[in-house]
Amino acid sequence: RWQKIFMFPLWSKMAVFWNKMFLTIIVLLIVLFLDAVREVRKYSSVHVNEKAANVNSSAFDHIQMKLFRSQRNLYLSGFSLFLWLVLRRTVTLLTQLAKEMASHAALETQVNDATEAAKKYMAENERLQEALSGKGNGKKKESADATEEKLKEEVEHLKAELQKTSDAFRKAKTEVAAVKKQSEGLRKEYDHLMKEFEQLQQSLNQAEDKKGL
Repeated sequence: RWQKIFMFPLWSKMAVFWNKMFLTIIVLLIVLFLDAVREVRKYSSVHVNEKAANVNSSAFDHIQMKLFRSQRNLYLSGFSLFLWLVLRRTVTLLTQLAKEMASHAALETQVNDATEAAKKYMAENERLQEALSGKGNGKKKESADATEEKLKEEVEHLKAELQKTSDAFRKAKTEVAAVKKQSEGLRKEYDHLMKEFEQLQQSLNQAEDKKGL
């Protein structure tokens, strides 16, 4: 399914736009994250000063609310930045996996064609040898010998091509297995991060409920 999706010609046309959009969103998330860090540091110091000064409760609650919002923005922007990078890496791995699978299928077809051709030439060689063993005409033997030598050379050439194709097929199969393993590890890491994000969201909701009470 992923192979059919990511091999569409539309993706190659959208590649430049996708890179620009990715960089733009990364810059935006970094700006939001840095602004959240600045707000947290600002209201943390104000929160400590107001608490030490023991001012009225309404001003202290207002500062505490600002601090809570800045901390919430910090967590959300940080996780969004990290998850966006994970998403980019996941899309890249899926694209590579789709290309490797397409190359794998092409190599399998090439190996099958080379095998069938080799079997065909070997069968013709056997029939020629049988014909030579049954007839003793000199000229026919010379012509048959030349044809046999030519067939032998073609068979050897096909065997060499088959060996090269088999080596390439094994290499591609190894690369596909490595990409699959890497993609599986990334998926597990992404699931773990989503669980942590849900736990953090629950804790933030609980803190908001306590604040509302």
